[in-house]
Amino acid sequence: MKFKSVEHVRTELESADYICSRTIATVVFLAQATQKPVLVEGPAGVGKTELSKAVAQSLQRPLIRLQCYEGLDESKALYEWEYAKQLLYTQMVKEKIDDVIAGAGSLSEAVDRIASQEDAFFSERFIQPRPLLQAIAAPEPVVLLIDEVDKSDPEFEAFLLEVLSDFQISIPELGTRKAVNIPFVFLTSNDSRDMSDALKRRCIHLYIDYPERDLELAIIKLKIPQIKQRLAGQLIDTIHKIRNLDLKKKPCISETLDWAQSLISLQVEDLSAEKVRDTLNVICKYRADLEQVKEKMEKIIN
Repeated sequence: MKFKSVEHVRTELESADYICSRTIATVVFLAQATQKPVLVEGPAGVGKTELSKAVAQSLQRPLIRLQCYEGLDESKALYEWEYAKQLLYTQMVKEKIDDVIAGAGSLSEAVDRIASQEDAFFSERFIQPRPLLQAIAAPEPVVLLIDEVDKSDPEFEAFLLEVLSDFQISIPELGTRKAVNIPFVFLTSNDSRDMSDALKRRCIHLYIDYPERDLELAIIKLKIPQIKQRLAGQLIDTIHKIRNLDLKKKPCISETLDWAQSLISLQVEDLSAEKVRDTLNVICKYRADLEQVKEKMEKIIN
C-alpha cells in the first residue's frame, strides 16, 4: 500500500489511532515519495515514536526498531556472529575436519586446508541479524525506527550516515548486502544533543511540539471516548496553563491521557482545584514542578 495524498495520510493515520496535523501528514507523504528518512525531533512524549508505529500499521508493513543508547556500536545495530553455535557445529563435525587435514604434510598445509572450508562456518546460518541488517535484508518493505538517536555517540551517528546514504552494508565474510526494498525510515530525537548537519541534510526534518488545544482535545476523545466533553475541555485548558509554567518537565500528551484516565477512574465530572491537587502526581514528575503548580493553582484552575 502507498499513501495517495496528504489527506490520505491523515485519514489512514487516524484509522491507526494517530491524529496529526497537516504538517506532519505532508512530511510523511513527501518522505514516502522521495524515499528519504524522517528526522523527528521534539520533547519526550509528544508522539514521535507513535508516528512511526501508525505509519507501519497504515502501510501494513512490519516495524523494525533500533533503540539507541550510549555505547551502541555497529555489531549491536548490524549483525553478530553466533560463535557459540559455530563452536557447537565444530564439535559435531570434528571427524570431518580430521578428514580434511588428513595427509597434510605440515601445519601450514593443514591450516590452509581448514581455511578453504571457512565458508561453511561463516555463512548465513551463523549470522545473527540486528535491526539495520533486518531492515535491509527484509524481502518485503518495512518501517525502520531508529529511536532516540541523540542518545548514541557521534561515531555511531557517522556510521548511520553511511548506511542511510546507500542502504547497503558490507559483511567481510559474505560480501555486500543491498536493500531489496528501501525501508521507510524514522529517526527520533528528544533534543538531548544536536544532530549533525550531515545527518539533517539526508533527512526530511520534522519538529513535533505539544499540540494545540483542538488537536489535543481530538486526541483525548479518540483515545478515551468515554470522557465527557466538559471534563475533557477543563483538562486540556488546565494542562496548557501548566505547560506555560517554568517546569523541569512539562506534561506531555501521554501524561494528559493518563490524567484523563485517572479522573475517569475517580468518577470526576468537574475539575476543581481540589481534584487537581489530588491527582497532580500523575502529570508532575518532579517535586519542584509539583510544588510550583500548587503555588499557582488559583491562576491555573480559573
